[in-house]
Amino acid sequence: MGRSSRAEAAQHREQIVTATAQLLRERGSAGISVQDVMGAAGLSHGGFYKHFASKDELLGIATEVAFQSVLAQITDLTERTDAWDAFVARYLSAEHRDAPGTGCANTALAVESARANADAPLRTAYAEGLKGMIEFLVALEGLPEDQEEARRRAVVDLATLVGALSLARATGTTPLSEEILDTVRDELTARRSR
Repeated sequence: MGRSSRAEAAQHREQIVTATAQLLRERGSAGISVQDVMGAAGLSHGGFYKHFASKDELLGIATEVAFQSVLAQITDLTERTDAWDAFVARYLSAEHRDAPGTGCANTALAVESARANADAPLRTAYAEGLKGMIEFLVALEGLPEDQEEARRRAVVDLATLVGALSLARATGTTPLSEEILDTVRDELTARRSR
């Protein structure tokens, strides 16, 4: 295989993974087929198995990429003096609620992971991504003296954020959805300032 065809194959693989990461967060694994993924990547579905052994393998890789893309979107916040407030405001926003395909993998893929077999690549990738998000929230705390307490707080905060965003998405663009976002955002930022 020539250099250009290897580069082209790598580019196609990346396109497939990126498209899958978005579709997976938007529709869930049951809502996407190999043909859907390949079409979204702009490729014919016949080439899928040149890149992946199975759809399960692809779902695991796409889950990893979904978590990486979310962390890349929020890493800039760690440098801010109001990092926590900025993170919560971004996470619990109408824009985030309305963009599941590019939003938090924790929220979009929790049910997917729960339904997957214990050894499924998606579940394994989800668990690793969840750990990474918890570590991010601990780092957002700065350097607290009590690391165990910082981790406990990060777990509670993440569960609260994911729950609030899930409820807001489940209620669409209704006043109740806005109330959920506003109330939880206010509570989480006020609690940190006490």
